[in-house]
Formats: sequence, C-alpha cells, structure tokens
Amino acid sequence: MKCPFCHKDNDRVVETRTSDDGFLVRRRRVCQSCNRRFTTYERIEVGNLRVIKRDGARVPFDRDKIREGVERACWKRPVREAQISELVAELETSLEGETEVESQRIGEMTMALLRKIDEIAYVRFASVYRKFNTAQDFTEILRAMAESNAAGRE
Repeated sequence: MKCPFCHKDNDRVVETRTSDDGFLVRRRRVCQSCNRRFTTYERIEVGNLRVIKRDGARVPFDRDKIREGVERACWKRPVREAQISELVAELETSLEGETEVESQRIGEMTMALLRKIDEIAYVRFASVYRKFNTAQDFTEILRAMAESNAAGRE
C-alpha cells in the first residue's frame, strides 16, 4: 500500500478491526518512511452485480445508494448506525452469486428488512419507493401493516 503522504510503498499494519458485521476490515497503517499514520478499508466485492432499472437500463450495484435511502428513511428515528450497516450487509449477502437483479426486488427486500427495524422508517421508505401521491396511499400501507401485526399476534 502506498503512503498517501510520501507515496512510498513501505508501510506496516498496526491495528486491524472488523465492522459492518464482519463485512468490512479497517486497518491502521504507519508508513516506515515518513512515520505518518493512515487508514485503509477492505470490503468484499459483490462481483459484477448489475441492477436492472425500471426503464430497462443496467447499472452496477451501488451499496451506498441503498445506505443513503435507508439513512433518509431513518432520519430522526431511534435507529442506530450499526443497524443500518447490518441491514445493508444482509441485503448484500442475500444478493451474492447473482449477476443481475431487478431494482424492484432490491426495493422490496430493503423494505422487508427495514420493517423489522422501524415501522415508521419502513413507511417513509415505502412512500418514496412506491411513489405515494395521495394520503390514501399511506392509509393503504398502514392498514396492511395493522392487519399483518394483528395476524402475527394471534
């Protein structure tokens, strides 16, 4: 690894930690030439997964897009950063081995995982994902949630 300061390829790892439920490795390094410290991250690459958009376009899978959408839905909710990271990691893991996946499937999977964490965040995400236009759209999803919650208690 080249040092970002002196550009020499002479460093040593001084600390290694895992995060994102074991899907990310953070390494603190020290350059042997200039003695400055820097951090690197390693993440499992999700092959060449392509997302098929609604208009038929195929784009590379971008975990950061998922994370941003979930973070927006969880804004000012009692959801920890670790829970969001775990959700994104779980979604990514469930897509391993696939080469193409429809964006609708990713959205539905994300909603299902988000509902387990926070129902309000789930409704927020659903309102954007499903393009709610009226109060009736909200009423329908809330009614469906109430029915499934009641069925789950029986």
